[in-house]
Amino acid sequence: MREGRYEASEQASFGTAVTFLLIGLGAGALIGLLFAPKAGRKMRRELRRRYEDARDTIENWREEARGVAEEALERGAELAEEFRGRVTPRTRVFSGGNRK
Repeated sequence: MREGRYEASEQASFGTAVTFLLIGLGAGALIGLLFAPKAGRKMRRELRRRYEDARDTIENWREEARGVAEEALERGAELAEEFRGRVTPRTRVFSGGNRK
């Protein structure tokens, strides 16, 4: 047992990396737009459009992730049921359920 060390799963570190990547991209885009030589109205319109695009993209990713998670849960339930069907008859044999 390792004490004092935290080991994250690969999936958790990937999720963290993607989160920081998105934050960095958003911050960079915002700073770039703020320093770009555009009129106020034009800049606000551009910011609004990019915000809506980013929100749509994140919503699409969220829906895809939900679909993948639902498929995984369904497959897990199927495997559990299949395993249960295989194990139940054997537990009866080992527990003496067939004795007369």
